Amino acid sequence: MIDTPQTPLPAYDHRPGTGPALVFLHYWGGSARTWDLVADRLAGRDVLTVDFRGWSRSSGLPGPYTLRRLADDTLAVIAEAGVTDHVLVGHSMGGKVAQLIAATRPFGLRGLVLVGPGPAKPSAAITPEYREGLSRAYDSDESVAGARDAVLTATELPASIKSQIVTDSRAGADDARTEWPLRGIAEDITEHTRKISVPTLVVAGENDRVEPVDVLRDHLVPYLSEADFVVLPHTGHLIPLEAPGGLVDAIVAFAPVS
Repeated sequence: MIDTPQTPLPAYDHRPGTGPALVFLHYWGGSARTWDLVADRLAGRDVLTVDFRGWSRSSGLPGPYTLRRLADDTLAVIAEAGVTDHVLVGHSMGGKVAQLIAATRPFGLRGLVLVGPGPAKPSAAITPEYREGLSRAYDSDESVAGARDAVLTATELPASIKSQIVTDSRAGADDARTEWPLRGIAEDITEHTRKISVPTLVVAGENDRVEPVDVLRDHLVPYLSEADFVVLPHTGHLIPLEAPGGLVDAIVAFAPVS
């Protein structure tokens, strides 16, 4: 069951416009501004972006920072913002949070877009050793830059975006930075994902080394009752930053203005 979170709520930005509203949930190490390049291409749309508890402007909020707590927070933010007709767009960790939210079948949820998402069933590659190593990926500016260039991306990004990735990844509370790699990434949520009843679009990056195309096909799609699958060419895992135009095209085709 989704419980009502304690106040205060995580920081968020709401730009009212034409619906259905697009509610954007960021990756582990990201922030609301991870979606800026996407939101800028959605002029006139109702857009809501959230800084998850423990990250960026919400880094001072107390834990726990579990997937379920992030789901609780998101539902509370949507209610406070007065959004009643919406599509959830979750990237990576945010995609796993979005699955948990959608499984509760909240009022007003029209659809789900999962962007390089954490799959419902963790792959065999998510070993204890992998998780322990991942938990140290954001320990320093240098380690973030190394992960960004060697694992997270498959394209060359502008210097300003590369710097943003480092800043955001280092802005998380200590416990928030370790919750996903040590626990959340390994959670099997298939029993929840099977309960999703809205249309779903899964967006994969052709060269994603974090959540590869085959992993999403085998460990997520089988648990979705109604899903379309799109592969964006050339991009790695940071799809909102590497391929914002292609992602917007996919989102708009899936969730056009009412």
